[in-house]
Amino acid sequence: MTTDGARRTYTYLGPPDLVPARPGGGGRAVPSPAAFAQWAAGRAAGEWEEPFTYVVGTDGVLRLAPRRSEHVDCAGGAAVLAAGELGFGRAGDGRWTVTEVSNLSTGYCPDPDCWPAVEEALDRAGFGRRDRPDGFTQPIVFRRCASCGERNVVREGFFVCAVCDADLPPDWNLGRCSGSRPAR
Repeated sequence: MTTDGARRTYTYLGPPDLVPARPGGGGRAVPSPAAFAQWAAGRAAGEWEEPFTYVVGTDGVLRLAPRRSEHVDCAGGAAVLAAGELGFGRAGDGRWTVTEVSNLSTGYCPDPDCWPAVEEALDRAGFGRRDRPDGFTQPIVFRRCASCGERNVVREGFFVCAVCDADLPPDWNLGRCSGSRPAR
């Protein structure tokens, strides 16, 4: 994790074998409403039944991929401002809307405070306030255990490691740790 001005960037923390060999990745850049319309036109009807994988690159651009895609592939192996899943639907007048948005990415483990980057990327892609939620519909809190090194999803505000029962820190701490367990 680094900060880009006031923005936190997230580096990939998952298995190294999932990092793409070449930059580029499987995510489609969606920097405008026209780009979203073109991307949406290429989707099969069945794809809309579940959320899509997304990242917001350090350039602030939304990138989309099928749900079962790895976030690191969607990002081309690069650091991101945000990552998670997006669900889409249609409004009564036929326009696309974002119906759900999360920061669920166990590869990047972004904190819910990445919402402003998501909001700006969605605005750029044509999803203004009337066409998207005002925040994550499913905010996920990630923490790394200082005792055993395991990454955890904090559930219902219970900051306890699921592996060793140690207390988890209140502040996001995944960027300060390597992908391996700390030495004991």
